[in-house]
Amino acid sequence: MTTPHNAAPAQPRNSRSLRRGLAAAALLAAGALAMTACGGDASGANNKDGQAGADAAAAKDASDAKIKVSAKDGSTGASINGTNVKVSGGKLTEVTLKRVDTGEQVSGTISGDGGSWKPDAQLERGTPYRIVANAKGRKATENAKFTTVSPTNSFIGTFTPDNGKTVGVGMPVSFNFDKAITNKKDVQSHITVSSSSGQEVVGHWFGNQRLDFRPQDYWKAGSKVTMKIALDGVEGANGVTGVQDKTVTFTIGRSQVSTVDMNTQTMTVKRDGKVFKTVPISGGSAEHPTYNGQMVISEKFEETRMNGDTVGFGGEYDIKDVPHAMRLSSSGTFIHGNYWGSPSVFGRSGTSHGCVGLQDNKGGGGNSNGKWFFDNSLVGDVVVVKNSHDKTVQPDNGLNGWNLSWEDWKAGSAV
Repeated sequence: MTTPHNAAPAQPRNSRSLRRGLAAAALLAAGALAMTACGGDASGANNKDGQAGADAAAAKDASDAKIKVSAKDGSTGASINGTNVKVSGGKLTEVTLKRVDTGEQVSGTISGDGGSWKPDAQLERGTPYRIVANAKGRKATENAKFTTVSPTNSFIGTFTPDNGKTVGVGMPVSFNFDKAITNKKDVQSHITVSSSSGQEVVGHWFGNQRLDFRPQDYWKAGSKVTMKIALDGVEGANGVTGVQDKTVTFTIGRSQVSTVDMNTQTMTVKRDGKVFKTVPISGGSAEHPTYNGQMVISEKFEETRMNGDTVGFGGEYDIKDVPHAMRLSSSGTFIHGNYWGSPSVFGRSGTSHGCVGLQDNKGGGGNSNGKWFFDNSLVGDVVVVKNSHDKTVQPDNGLNGWNLSWEDWKAGSAV
């Protein structure tokens, strides 16, 4: 029988079964090819090994560099000192740290070996930052956004003396904290003060916000003092942590201790244990005597205003240009130049409201005892007043803890 040219060829009876078989074979072949592309074959026994091979290949293609940012992404209360980036298995190529609120970029430095980065300066408290770090090995990038510890939840201690200063033998290390400290032991134990002289140095608390350090006797002349502050993250009170981490060094200069005798109205200046000069003075009057005791020069002013209103004397005096003034107490005791008093009072009578006056010139020019003593004094030098009719200055009135016995000083330590 002839088949028309436009008619479909006759199909075998089992054609549908054949198509199904071919489709199944095609699927099996595709599966085999897919598994082979991942490094395995079609057998179930080798499938596990094939996936392991795929994972190994992926890991090989990933970067060897592992970047770690000290502050976790989204964290609050991050350190203002300890923020850093470190990398293993590669080298940092670029780190960018910016304030989120202003967009201001914070400068920083990558270490010579490329293994770490840190900011060049302390970060601000309570401030959001964003950091992006890139490294090469095979390229890797890490991003983090964090907020530094807030002023409410942190404390800072302002301290004296400053780093690199040369000071007198009476200069204590003095901290004033901006919040009350209840965990005194931990705070004190994270501040260490040592001297090249080998003198034992002990801390003493005046209340909850001031901590001073000193040896039993004055510092040895020429010694180097090192203060290590490791308060970052130390809890000072419930929910309040420290943020400081630094080392400070200062030098003790020559020894100078000056003794003011109110009976004779004279001051004997001793330099390295020997009499350097004897100077006539005019101390406090009978109505307003000068404190007795060991007082440390804490500030020097070539010229300053002295107003009796600021220290409870009403309008008794207001001198706008007192020359060569050096502070001895927080309450207003100074040793200073006096140009307004008669030259006859110096070395003979007390005429001040409690200060120690030295003859001087208006404007501080020329040669005078006031200028001489100012030029020859350091912050930290000691002025001892004796034979006054007043009481001894309180040890926390200025830097005057030397008026406590060593036993009483150590009793105020928290460690």
